[in-house]
Amino acid sequence: MTAGHLWDGRPVAARVRAEVAARAAAFRRQAGRPPGLAAILVGDDPASRLYVANKARACREAGLYSEVHHLPAGTPQAQLVDLVRWLNGRPDIDGILVQWPVPAGIDYEAVLAEIDPGRDVDGFHPVNTGALWRGRPRLVPCTPLGILLLLRAYGISPRGRRAVIAGRSPIVGRPLAGLLLMEDATVTICHSRTPQLEEATRAADILVVAVGRPGLIGAGHVRPGAAVIDVGINRVDGRVTGDVRTAEVARVAAGVTPVPGGVGPMTVAMLLANTVEAARARAEGRPPDSLAAWGRLGEAWS
Repeated sequence: MTAGHLWDGRPVAARVRAEVAARAAAFRRQAGRPPGLAAILVGDDPASRLYVANKARACREAGLYSEVHHLPAGTPQAQLVDLVRWLNGRPDIDGILVQWPVPAGIDYEAVLAEIDPGRDVDGFHPVNTGALWRGRPRLVPCTPLGILLLLRAYGISPRGRRAVIAGRSPIVGRPLAGLLLMEDATVTICHSRTPQLEEATRAADILVVAVGRPGLIGAGHVRPGAAVIDVGINRVDGRVTGDVRTAEVARVAAGVTPVPGGVGPMTVAMLLANTVEAARARAEGRPPDSLAAWGRLGEAWS
């Protein structure tokens, strides 16, 4: 693909999902069943309900089996753990996710730890987190993996580049740092309390912003010619916006991802990809490896 000022994630995600559908069909022919994903939603958070519904629809469109377990907000943690353990034993379920946020009174980390690491398609289990930081990745978090493919699809190699990540969450910032280190980038992690943030971000060849503050990054934060990936999802005056002032930054950057339509579609696509890889790994009796299965995909599209 040819790099431009706005790097749309939707066509890249569509190509990933087409490849997912092809691999899911091949798995179904071999195994006699489709790859299966189970999502658990606790409570009635409107955004979470929408996210889970979108994931289930994406599964169906790609030929995966999907089921949603919607539990009331008052569900005891022990009952949630029992459900996870039951799903761990289901031969037709290859991927399990517990949608964040969960209601007060539920220890999300404790519930995550109950998921079979080989079915943890969000890539949040401590075993998968540790494997990534050891340089031997298994199931990798979906948003960081999607960012890596997006960079490749737009012809950006992290090798030898200075990558700055603004955001230190265990969902995006930290696992992305591990992935970029494996790609031979020099990585700096910043956050909302980093002094002189502008000085740090202007050093980046690749700048990823995942802080959760609308309009945090402007042209003055960006080195001319840098690649800028906006992971922020904020609602301002009834519309969705990112952490980057897109129009302003596009005038100086080599490219910037829009919000919506940039990283978001890649996250859903990589969830499907992780589910297929989990299914294939279980069938072949090996640990899953998201990076080996999908990480080079974008190179053929640049």
